[in-house]
Amino acid sequence: MKNFNLPDLGEGLPDAEIVEWHVREGDTVKLDDALVSMETAKAVVDVPSPFSGKVTKLFGKAGDVIATGAPLASFELDASMPQRADAEDTGHQHAAPAKSQAAAPAPAAPSSAAKSAAPAAGGDSGTVVGAMESSDRIVSEQATSVGGIKAMPVVRALAKKLGIDLARVTPSGAGGVVTLQDLKGFSASPAATQAPRNPAPPAVASAAIAAATTSIAAPAARIAAPLSAAGKPMRTAPPGNVAFGQPEPLRGVRRNMARIMAAAHAAVVPATLTDDADIHAWQPGNDIMARLVRSLVVAARIEPALNAWFDSENSTRTLHQRVDVGIAVDSEEGLFVPALRNADMLDAASIRTGLNRLRDQVRDRSIAPEELKGYTIMLSNFGVFAGRYATPVVVPPCVAIIAVGKLRHEVVAVMGGIATHRIVPLSLTFDHRACTGGEAARFLKGILDDLALPQ
Repeated sequence: MKNFNLPDLGEGLPDAEIVEWHVREGDTVKLDDALVSMETAKAVVDVPSPFSGKVTKLFGKAGDVIATGAPLASFELDASMPQRADAEDTGHQHAAPAKSQAAAPAPAAPSSAAKSAAPAAGGDSGTVVGAMESSDRIVSEQATSVGGIKAMPVVRALAKKLGIDLARVTPSGAGGVVTLQDLKGFSASPAATQAPRNPAPPAVASAAIAAATTSIAAPAARIAAPLSAAGKPMRTAPPGNVAFGQPEPLRGVRRNMARIMAAAHAAVVPATLTDDADIHAWQPGNDIMARLVRSLVVAARIEPALNAWFDSENSTRTLHQRVDVGIAVDSEEGLFVPALRNADMLDAASIRTGLNRLRDQVRDRSIAPEELKGYTIMLSNFGVFAGRYATPVVVPPCVAIIAVGKLRHEVVAVMGGIATHRIVPLSLTFDHRACTGGEAARFLKGILDDLALPQ
């Protein structure tokens, strides 16, 4: 009897959710057959079987969350069938339990906000068995055959959501693979209305397929989740209808957000400075987000102590010449913090292009895991909704985050009288273990001075 433990699926996350089992207890499987589809905070991936033989036990059902390294399935090996060379002792290293994931060497967006847990010393990077890669990035999704039907994991998950049996869909992909276009065509045909299983509302079905189809040409690791009729990302395995006032487990992005926020709260010694930037002198055409990013770059040159990482375990600080800005992006699924890379080398137009790309990829759930870590400083523009000042959370190893409140008009004293100026409230939270109050104040002044310039 052999237990197969859930491997690190390449994101450094401590767990994943079961979307759908492709086998049942008592089934006989071959090496690398599709075993189960799992959803992490970022993608749906098929986990292949590490053995050939009889499945004796499945640990969990659809919707259950399995910790990385915890038992996923048990097998009775068949010596007459192909086995991996190390099948008797798989040697697969699994990520440490969830409690050890809090101390991460590089930031990551909760969600997605932190996906940077390091493998245990002496282990590998979280080996993924079968056709999956061993790496610290998301595994490549491949079309797998389940019950004689070949399809990508995201196609299977979407078909399940829409109540469509893939056996009824005519494949057009290479090698008989059912594609998203095939699913779209079938859903729009009269055949789809004949005895469907748990049919989804037509508006939701058409919107979900249309949105998913737009990502068919994207790299496998960036395939988007389906969208709701309102155009918002949906979970691949949505929770049941729960009445208000009833407990609902946090899943996916929101579960990871809660985990990393708790870890950050426990790890950082925060202090906050607030001030107002007077942007009365701005000429028409200024992009406020582009100016904010530029001001961070300017301030980092004046006072580099806040564009840094702090390793509390080793009491070391790393100052960065580059400025990779983690941009907090709000979504219904939770908080994402993608990185705008090399902001110190970008002009205003390039900053805007980069921000739009990151925002769109977060909205359609196509953001790659590597985009959600490694930033050197953080920026949150909560003022687009409401609020003036805040005490934003610093996610280690970063040491600072700038929060931007709601722009307002304010009466100010000027030579000879009063005038109305546009004011942007700013809040700077910094890790006081790594930065002094003077360093933080000089950094904030650099931002204020740059934002006061006309262009």
